[in-house]
Amino acid sequence: MRILVIDDDPDIAEAITLAFGVQWPEAVVLVARDGASAVPMVTSEHPDVVLLDVALPDADGFEVLTKIRAISDLPILMISARGEEPDKVRGLELGADDYLTKPFGALELSARIRAVLRRARSLPPVSGAGKFEAGPISINYASHQVSLNGTQVKLTPIEYKLLYQLTRNAGQVLLHDDLLTKIWGPEYLGELDYLRIYVRRLREKLEANPQQPRYILTERGIGYRFER
Repeated sequence: MRILVIDDDPDIAEAITLAFGVQWPEAVVLVARDGASAVPMVTSEHPDVVLLDVALPDADGFEVLTKIRAISDLPILMISARGEEPDKVRGLELGADDYLTKPFGALELSARIRAVLRRARSLPPVSGAGKFEAGPISINYASHQVSLNGTQVKLTPIEYKLLYQLTRNAGQVLLHDDLLTKIWGPEYLGELDYLRIYVRRLREKLEANPQQPRYILTERGIGYRFER
């Protein structure tokens, strides 16, 4: 496994490197001290996961996140001393897979890394899946392809998993915690921001009017439902 740490604090980078050495002795830890060197390393070094600090000397971590997302869907975990809710929401909206506030322990970090890697590497089953259609939305479960009015829609792995759960249970209300457990894992129970943000992203890609959705509906205080 190859892990890219983007952080200008040598103490933090060293602590993360030591933590990985204990949890994953076979891991290769790469370190970028600034945003300018980090983005090319994503292309040249092919990391399996990225840990990205929000505060970098030459760029805002959110800007670096946007640049990486433009070229790769690899798992990205943002780390920050700023635990404010708007920062967390912004990171998730821009495509981060997780957001961890400093200080954090080695066990918590390793659990989060395992979770984002598990989500990235697993896709819903395809056996006996077939196809699904609802208005202009078409899903080929066997190929994991989604199209809107005949044009393929690019979804991230998490977006696809969320859509899969909703459409395979079309007409049924799926509870918040059930969706969080199935898609993110039991470590994320109660993390409703993750669910809200990804539902909004799906609506923006699939609904004619995301503000007044026709298909991906909210059951306030309970969960979400896909209506054909």
